[in-house]
Amino acid sequence: MQTRYKIAIGVGGLLALVLHGLFIAYGIQRFRKEDRSISVKGLAEREVMADQAVWTIKTEATVNDLQEGSRRIEASKKQITDFLLENGVKKDEIIQLDLNVTDKEAQAYGNYVGNYRYLVQNSLQVRSSEVKKIQELSRRTDELLKIGINISSGNAYSPSVQYLFTGLNDIKPAMLSEATANARQAAEEFTKDGNVSLGKLKSASQGLFSIVDRDASAQGEGGYASSTNDIYKKVRVVIHVVYSID
Repeated sequence: MQTRYKIAIGVGGLLALVLHGLFIAYGIQRFRKEDRSISVKGLAEREVMADQAVWTIKTEATVNDLQEGSRRIEASKKQITDFLLENGVKKDEIIQLDLNVTDKEAQAYGNYVGNYRYLVQNSLQVRSSEVKKIQELSRRTDELLKIGINISSGNAYSPSVQYLFTGLNDIKPAMLSEATANARQAAEEFTKDGNVSLGKLKSASQGLFSIVDRDASAQGEGGYASSTNDIYKKVRVVIHVVYSID
């Protein structure tokens, strides 16, 4: 009886060792077959020049008589248009925008401060692909001031002249190819340092293209101070790529 008990214990221990070895072998096999991967980012960035200028020219007149206000605004509008045409801006590039009249007497229960009741405001807009010409003209508004035209300037959120880049589709393919190549280079450097080999491309996702002023300062992830003040732009894209590791 005691001998049978000892034999049973011995057989059980042997089976335990065999099973333990099988589990270890299975675990190693699973580890070797496990699909390992590396995730990297690739950046592409280039400088371009704006291909569209949008110049908004605002004038205003404070009057007590609306007919007088209308006459003054029309005179200013004609002088501005003549200035633009004489300096090479095409007629179809000049667009009439808003004409607004503010009656101060109708505000604050008729108690307004100042000597004039009406504020008449008019906006013209120039849209041109001749960006440098518009930039040069916009710097000569003092010539209009000298002849008595009151021009309202823009502000930080809506500058009077905005420079835009509309040719993104033309450079997208080359920039994506560059970003992908940079991502692969980064992955190869990583695998080289890790003593492993780079495998196949598993997946790739593209981030948004950003177009900002050349010297715009970043304000956190994806944010920039401005993107329409500078004639030169910075186009940027980041892609996320996953490779397998052999």
